[in-house]
Amino acid sequence: MMKTSLVLTIAGMVLITTMATTAFSASKTDRISIRYVPPKNPEHQLIYTQMKQRGSLEKLQKLLSPIRLPRKLRISLEGCDGEADAFYDYAAITICYEYIDELRQDMPKETTPSGIKPFDAVIGPLFEASLHEFGHALFDMLDLPVFGREEDAADQVAAYLLLHFKDSEAHRLITATVRTYGTEENKNDRCRSLEDYANEHSTPAQRAYNLMCISYGADKKLFGNFVSKGYLPKERAEYCYEEYEQVEDAFEILVHPHIDFVLAKSFKDGTWLEPEQ
Repeated sequence: MMKTSLVLTIAGMVLITTMATTAFSASKTDRISIRYVPPKNPEHQLIYTQMKQRGSLEKLQKLLSPIRLPRKLRISLEGCDGEADAFYDYAAITICYEYIDELRQDMPKETTPSGIKPFDAVIGPLFEASLHEFGHALFDMLDLPVFGREEDAADQVAAYLLLHFKDSEAHRLITATVRTYGTEENKNDRCRSLEDYANEHSTPAQRAYNLMCISYGADKKLFGNFVSKGYLPKERAEYCYEEYEQVEDAFEILVHPHIDFVLAKSFKDGTWLEPEQ
């Protein structure tokens, strides 16, 4: 029985390896498709028009196309019947007009004292949310192992990808995203209940601190203002380089084999935000 069991185990391992190799070899770049679905709500028409004019989904498509996927991944901008959200399901990422509308309502009227521009306050968290959902897509489509909560892991994927924009743009996008998490946290004008902590996502404040820590751990000079201005506690900041290295190691081991770095270079050379005035 032991001999039979060992043979079956070895056979199973060979089968799994063969399937993984076949799936890897079948993966291809340029498997991101996009679509702008005309809004059902006339109040979202301006968002639809501006997103198309700016080529927002095309930018995401270019950013993600160097990653080899086993099948097509569709990214859609569409109405979600009043739900302000972005989500991944069955090889499809949906970004809701309602979510972008909520970002627009919360954006500052003018550049904030910390330097966040109105446009950045929309595009920063929009990119972060889209890359968060792409994290879920990677876990699913590449069958990647995840330790810890998947939502936290998807946040780490988004942070890691944002950090690979040009330095000035990475700082603008990440700082704007941190502001949005802070705004979301401040909307909660009551004491938190146990149910708040039962959510699969961390609280907005926790997500803000995690994003700041990974960013500071990646580049203390570029994101030093997080600590110098007191946004990120020094006790947390001291070991943030380890948090970043943990994410970097996981990404290099699990995702790098699926990236065409020749194609990825063209992304690094691009400009993704409106020029600073």
